[in-house]
Amino acid sequence: MWLKPEEVLLKNALKLWLMERSNDYFVLQRRRGYREEGGGGLTGLLVGTLDSVLDSTAKVAPFRILHQTPDSQVYLSIACGANREEITKHWEWLEQNIMKTLSVFDSNEDITNFVQGKIRGLIAEEGKHSFAKEDDPEKFREALLKFEKCFGLPEQEKLVTYYSCSYWKGRVPCQGWLYLSTNFLSFYSFLLGSEIKLIISWDAVSKLEKTSNVILTESIHVCSQGENHYFSMFLHINQTYLLMEQLANYAIKRIFDKETFDNDPILDDPLQITKRGLENRAHSEQFNAFFRLPKEETLKEVHECFLWVPFSHFNAHGKMCISENYICFASQDGNLCSVIIPLREVLAIDKTNDSSKSVIISIKGKTAFRFSEVKEFEQLVAKLRLKCGAASTQYHDISTEVPISSESVDPSDDIEVQSLICQKECSKTVNTEALMTVFHPQDLETLNSKTLKEKMKEQSWNILFTECGRGVSMFRTKKTQDLVVRGIPETLRGELWMLFSGAVNDMAANPGYYAEVVEQSLGTCNLATEEIERDLRRSLPEHPAFQSDTGISALRRVLTAYAFRNPKIGYCQAMNILTSVLLLYAKEEEAFWLLVAVCERMLPDYFNRRIIGALVDQAVFEELIRDHLPQLTEHMTDMTFFSSVSLSWFLTLFISVLPIESAVNVVDCFFYDGIKAILQLGLAILDYNLDKLLACKDDAEAVTALNRFFDNVTNKDSPLPSSVQQGSNVSDEKSSHIRVDITDLIRESNEKYGNIRCEDIYSMRCRNRLYVIQTLEETTKQNVLRVVSQDVKLSLHELDELYVIFKRELFFSYYWCLRAPVLKHHDPSLPYLEQYQIDCQQFRVLYHLLSPWAHSANRDSLALWTFRLLDENSDCLINFKEFSSAIDIMYNGSFTEKLKVLFKLHIPPAYTEVKYKDPSKGDELSKEELLYFSQLHVSKPAKEKEAESAKNSPEKVAIYSVFKDTI
Repeated sequence: MWLKPEEVLLKNALKLWLMERSNDYFVLQRRRGYREEGGGGLTGLLVGTLDSVLDSTAKVAPFRILHQTPDSQVYLSIACGANREEITKHWEWLEQNIMKTLSVFDSNEDITNFVQGKIRGLIAEEGKHSFAKEDDPEKFREALLKFEKCFGLPEQEKLVTYYSCSYWKGRVPCQGWLYLSTNFLSFYSFLLGSEIKLIISWDAVSKLEKTSNVILTESIHVCSQGENHYFSMFLHINQTYLLMEQLANYAIKRIFDKETFDNDPILDDPLQITKRGLENRAHSEQFNAFFRLPKEETLKEVHECFLWVPFSHFNAHGKMCISENYICFASQDGNLCSVIIPLREVLAIDKTNDSSKSVIISIKGKTAFRFSEVKEFEQLVAKLRLKCGAASTQYHDISTEVPISSESVDPSDDIEVQSLICQKECSKTVNTEALMTVFHPQDLETLNSKTLKEKMKEQSWNILFTECGRGVSMFRTKKTQDLVVRGIPETLRGELWMLFSGAVNDMAANPGYYAEVVEQSLGTCNLATEEIERDLRRSLPEHPAFQSDTGISALRRVLTAYAFRNPKIGYCQAMNILTSVLLLYAKEEEAFWLLVAVCERMLPDYFNRRIIGALVDQAVFEELIRDHLPQLTEHMTDMTFFSSVSLSWFLTLFISVLPIESAVNVVDCFFYDGIKAILQLGLAILDYNLDKLLACKDDAEAVTALNRFFDNVTNKDSPLPSSVQQGSNVSDEKSSHIRVDITDLIRESNEKYGNIRCEDIYSMRCRNRLYVIQTLEETTKQNVLRVVSQDVKLSLHELDELYVIFKRELFFSYYWCLRAPVLKHHDPSLPYLEQYQIDCQQFRVLYHLLSPWAHSANRDSLALWTFRLLDENSDCLINFKEFSSAIDIMYNGSFTEKLKVLFKLHIPPAYTEVKYKDPSKGDELSKEELLYFSQLHVSKPAKEKEAESAKNSPEKVAIYSVFKDTI
């Protein structure tokens, strides 16, 4: 354990301690006589006796670490250990985190002060973790008082947690405390009379990443408004980084995503955010993403255990993860074995009486799973039995629809029956067959080589089903992935897409939902439906299914139903192409739930106005290109080329660039591996064309090379008729180019880039999301400044600073005035100038800060009247153009322009009589009074012409004499 640094005179201590390790700054010692052969002789016996008999030394640990100052006999004890493993762990931490840093100090005194500060910080942090997190311990109260005193933020600002760490100012580390609150990252240090205070708003963070270099073994890099900040020497750096990542993304969502903000109970009340809550939220998001579960699921428990894999006859070591409605298992290496067990499928939960500590879960279809070496397995069995009771009630209508026979039953059968019943009750006809079944039925009498290969594929899958089970609870192994890479058979594609995407769980939890939405959305007319109608006949127009009313009607129903379900997304052009392919292989209702899975879970934020999700994944793709194809990065002068060329790859899952018979194989892999499959395939395509791309002189030539490559990608095993296949229709002119089989290309992408982990992609997505948001915000700012600069005399630099102040005041209101009725959240769908608007209270703050007229006695009234003058549409909000125009006149306007403004401020509609409720406050208006008067509508005088002519009368000289002090 770490010790409060205390002085030790080494000359006297050498008789009782033996040196084991040492370097220029630290010494590791062992108590004489401890674990020595023969007890260490007479000295060892005496030491042992002293330790055993005397109270003052009876509890001395046998190992300790001292900090030594060169040329001094006085050392500082900083750590002790009960065994060699404990003390070695402390020693290694010092070597990895402290040793390289100490060399940058100029004096021994600075070294000693730094070490003392660091050790005290570690002790305080360990003490903090010894308290219950939810009980607001005394240590946290002390930190909260320091946080409030040091930074002076409003009392509404919620401190989430704090850490001891070092902040690097140049090449010198400054030991201090890092405070993480709901809206800010703050750091404070006071050493040797030098104070460092740093406050960074989470919404201003453009880069957040873990880095390492020669001096810093591990540090956290924060980039905000072009400035880089480095924090290091954390006791638990991964935990700290996870929390910082969560808080940064939380702030982004809270400000830039109105729907998420309104619908999320945590985001809606930031004061409820806790360290434990954020950690649990992060783990739940990763859990749902890995197992493709509904986003409402929350990870409740994790148990390390073994799962018996019957067809391989071995126990797979991994973790059992339990949420409200699912029991999931993933092996330690991730790819070896995974299982998803919906509680709606569970029939019984039992435990064994032997020493194996096993839990046996029996599900429909006479399948059982055995989890062994489960800690506290008896309590777990009791909890799961309670959960299954609740689940059986929730899914009662589904589970009792079809009786369980003695033969193996496909777990999805009962769901399909319930769905069919609901569809029959709906007056609107819904297709119950995949379009491929209707338009391309398999001819069993005609067997050619492709048909035989397709039958062999089906046979391979049937063997897998026999071994691993069939349905949502099947074992997913490396063999499953290998079969997916080869291409899923046409007859099984819809079923397995539903299974691997998790859409089968959404449909099971919402029986009859699709039929209801189709009924409700029937006949609706809005912008989304107009765009859908326009694009219906552009969706795979070469395919017979979408040359008929059957396919077009099904496509219309699915897209309209989804636009009705999720008006935030509504309809995006790429959705019609994707949905067309889904309808070919899945039943109509299944296609709808597949679309839900893609848009809301697998490709989040892809299908909206700013396609943020696609831009994020493109940034991830660029990062992977830099890591895996550095020679291509060096050759390309501008990495944005990859973003422009790959946008359609991500939005349509390669459907828009590959022949349909090849693209469906990509969709197979996408539903199994998620975005990882698309990223891997993108890397493989660039790698395959590396030599051609390196030889290209410009972007146009590179695009041509890639398009030619896509035209020559084939699927030699596709059983689709030649009239439907697109790859077979390439012209003779292109036939000289080498054909590439899609199966070989996908296999190569797995072999070369299969080591990219889903966890790494999740982390890269979070990291690049901040960068993408800030880039879009910078674009918005530049567009606003370009428009506004044409109408004002302020310089671009002045406008830039004014915009930053304007936006900061707006965001501060979001932070601490959550329930203000007139405030609107950021809406990127609005024109640039309308995306950020302030109310009268915010305008008053800025008026007092910036206006040269803010020194008059009735400044609140002037601010109110100025706001009413600018608010021409009477919506109680003004945008940046209106705000900057007022500031411009105040500073750069001519005498006449200023006089006109002052005149207008004192006539309706700007002017309104202000009556102060509390005369003791003088001319100061309360927030409530200000908002009330700003919303008060005042009509113009009856003799409007007289009022208008008064503006231009010679009496303006008299008015000037009244307001000359203000000007």
